[in-house]
Amino acid sequence: MPLKWLFGLGKITAGRIDFSPGPGLRTLSLPGLPPVSPLICYEVIFPGQVIGPGPRPQWLLNLTNDAWFGTSTGPYQHLASARLRAVEEGVPLVRVANSGISAVIDSYGRVVRHLPLNQTGVVDAALPQALKSPPAFARIGNWMVFVLVLITVFLAETRSRRFAS
Repeated sequence: MPLKWLFGLGKITAGRIDFSPGPGLRTLSLPGLPPVSPLICYEVIFPGQVIGPGPRPQWLLNLTNDAWFGTSTGPYQHLASARLRAVEEGVPLVRVANSGISAVIDSYGRVVRHLPLNQTGVVDAALPQALKSPPAFARIGNWMVFVLVLITVFLAETRSRRFAS
């Protein structure tokens, strides 16, 4: 329960154990595989927050349960977010969804192979290569957006003053 210390709320789930935060983003080295950064469900939707400090992974693994979305647009939006993370970080992404859409995505955001929504099966594809060097977003992050917003505000203000005179 988030902020349970603040609100004095107790445990709200069944069982004797409770949830606690994990160690955060990690790059795992597994035998026979390139270094990987695992992401559970919605962790893949946050720009600039899918690769932790330390060694850079060569691919992302997103394990998710999208069944609760049903046949809505949710699974498609979740897949689109995952594709964006692959592009931003310049690394391929393997998405494993219990009810679809499972996919192998290259570092340019292209879906190499996929398993459609609500289909049972296996996606068998070679793992695409990561980019040789991280793209601009992976190096700079959200600062690029803030700088563009400041430039836009400055230009809009300058233009409005010129027309007011």
